[in-house]
This record gives sequence, structure tokens and C-alpha cells, in this order.
Amino acid sequence: MKEKHTMKELRSDDQPYEKCLRQGAGYLTDTELLAVIIRTGTQGETAYELAGRVLQKCAAYQGLTGIRHLSLDELVSIRGIGRVKAIQIQCIGELSRRLSKATAACQVRLTTPASVAEYFMEDMRHEEQEQLVLLMFNSRMRILKEKMIFKGTVRFSCVSPREIFIEAMLVKAVHIVLVHNHPSGDPTPSQEDLVMTRQIQEAGELLGITLRDHIIIGDNRYISMKEENVLP
Repeated sequence: MKEKHTMKELRSDDQPYEKCLRQGAGYLTDTELLAVIIRTGTQGETAYELAGRVLQKCAAYQGLTGIRHLSLDELVSIRGIGRVKAIQIQCIGELSRRLSKATAACQVRLTTPASVAEYFMEDMRHEEQEQLVLLMFNSRMRILKEKMIFKGTVRFSCVSPREIFIEAMLVKAVHIVLVHNHPSGDPTPSQEDLVMTRQIQEAGELLGITLRDHIIIGDNRYISMKEENVLP
């Protein structure tokens, strides 16, 4: 039977749990925070050391960001991480995403593209496929609904303005904002992005529904077509 190491077996200076009690969670490093969740190590290895290996597993995204890019199978492949721990780690990533989005949600305004970008940043910057989300607003610039219009590798030329405006009319939206991501991390709009944006803007003018912005999410970066004067 493999020996398990608990937090109590660590030297006092290395006990994340005790450090959290003394100083608060804000003083813990990323590795220490994950060690508190993992709780137990494996043979010849502390929970802190195991947490360090987990954070190094994703080569493309180091640290806590990498956790959201690890599949269940990838987590289970780490020595010392069973299915239960793997599920716990995935839930941590999802919890952090939802907390980030909930914090930003109350700040979303049509007049601040940065707050809209912040609202979707954690959702979309890690995605490996392109997504297009439709935000629908009332006349007071409050969100009525958000709807995933598209996800995958199909080109945006396949996105129908008709589908977008059917959704907007169902909730009696007055304004809409498009948000989509570039998995490359570079939010610079492509020619196809520009063409699609103008088509939807023109269709909206006929229907009395204003396209207020099209925001492209990159890796901790964004571009607002309104701010770039692509949209008047």
C-alpha cells in the first residue's frame, strides 16, 4: 500500500494549510493553494510537490492557467492524481472561471467595451475553437440575454445574420454586441471578420436593431471594432 503524506507531515514552514490560517489565503502561492485542495501526496512526495508537478503539466500555459487546459485523462496520467483528485482540479478551474465572470457581469455596459471584454475573457481566451456569442440589450443598455451562435472550425461566412436577428427579436432587443475569440491569441480582425461585421450592421439598420460593437477576444487582449472606428 502506498504511503500517503498529509499536510501535517510537512515542515511547519511548508504547510500551506497552516500558513492560510496564520496569514490568509491571499498569501499562498499558486502551488500552495493547489496543495491545500489536493491535501495528500504520494509515496515519497508531499502534497506541495505533487501540486508543483500538476502546475507544470501543461507546457503551453504554465501555472494555474494551465489547469483549465488539462483534460481529465491528462490529469489522471500524473502520478499521484487519481480520478477524484482530477475531478476536483477541473472543478477548481471551472469555479474560478465562473467567479471571474460573475464579478464582471454587473459591470457590463455598452459604453465600455473593456468591461464586455473582461466579462468574456476567462470564458473565451482559453478556447481552442472559435466561438461567436451574441449579447442582446434593452434600451437602457442592460443585458437581456446572451446566446452562443457558433462554435467550431466552420468559417464565419457560414454564420447567418438571419439567425442573429431572430434571436434578438425574440427578446425584443434594441442593441446587440458580437463577441468572438481568436484561439491564436491575436485579436486582430481578419478580412472575413470585417465583412461579416458590416453585413450584420447593415441588416440591423433595416430592422431597427443597432450593432453597437464587435469585440474580438485574444489572450488577455481584445479589439473593439467600435474603438477601432470600423463601426461608426
